[in-house]
Amino acid sequence: MKIIVDAMGGDNAPSATVRGALQANREFGHDIILVGRGEEILRVLNEDGLGQLPSGIEIAHADQVVDNHDNPATAFREKKDSSLTIGLKMLKDGAGDAFVSAGSTGAILSAATLLVKRIRGIRRAALCPVVPNGKGGSVLIDCGANAECTAEFLLQFAFMGSYYAGHVLGRPEPRVGLLNIGGEESKGDGLRKAAFDLLKQAGDEGRINFTGNVEGREAVAGEVDVIVADGFAGNVFLKTVEGTGMFLAGEIKKMFKKSWKSKLGALLVQDGIADFKKLLDYREVGGTALIGISKPVIKAHGSSDAYAIRSAIRQAGQVASSGIIDDISAHIDEMKVSVHKEGGETEE
Repeated sequence: MKIIVDAMGGDNAPSATVRGALQANREFGHDIILVGRGEEILRVLNEDGLGQLPSGIEIAHADQVVDNHDNPATAFREKKDSSLTIGLKMLKDGAGDAFVSAGSTGAILSAATLLVKRIRGIRRAALCPVVPNGKGGSVLIDCGANAECTAEFLLQFAFMGSYYAGHVLGRPEPRVGLLNIGGEESKGDGLRKAAFDLLKQAGDEGRINFTGNVEGREAVAGEVDVIVADGFAGNVFLKTVEGTGMFLAGEIKKMFKKSWKSKLGALLVQDGIADFKKLLDYREVGGTALIGISKPVIKAHGSSDAYAIRSAIRQAGQVASSGIIDDISAHIDEMKVSVHKEGGETEE
């Protein structure tokens, strides 16, 4: 497995990206291509006492860097010698099996869509993070790539999220829920109602395991394996979950520091506290898959440290080896909107 890494993407690049790539190479055995300014990459290696490139690590030089000040829609064209542009071109040309970047989300989405291209038949690519819960996590699709959606987009998101849950998380017949303000069929605005009808039809026809609307609290509890949302609602949901987790972690920490008794209690449950912190730590997952692109692209968090980059590379390897893209490509016809005419006939 060969993973292409944007060595210059992210707040802590290139130190975090290079060190994360080295960790991933050692732990998972993936070959890594570090794309970026060669002298800066080598400087990080030298700081770690490495006089030469370790086995399985390559450098592809790129002079320019796409940052958050650049126009995300045009940055990859304006900076053709950037680590982002060169890395995605390498992915397109087959130089690697997957691409990882902690750079600008908008720039990655635009460049991946126009350079690597969407899977034929997919209307929009979507960001597909795994939201933590007590049941192994749920796939959230979309969480910010598409603020405005049609019901057809949400139908395709449901299918793509199901394939991700099945192939990457190992969930047989994943349960799909539409994020909404209530569980009843009548709930929601026009988009949610139209999407519900399409998803219910797909469920009735056995094309997907649709369980109905799901409220935020049920989604957090793990009542479904796939949470379908437009990018606006999905992003608000995701940030709320992240913020709540941070708040609870902080309150628990303050509670255990109140007295010597609480500190003693903390020692007795420290393994459980560690597991709780790990459950909420984005660094354990590493990144968010951009589903719908014809080759695996992973968006790592902008503030990723070396461990988060290591986890994102592990995730990239999982997606690349899962067969999810081939499966989505082979089942595009199942994702199409079907309209029932009088007499029981169906047309697409």
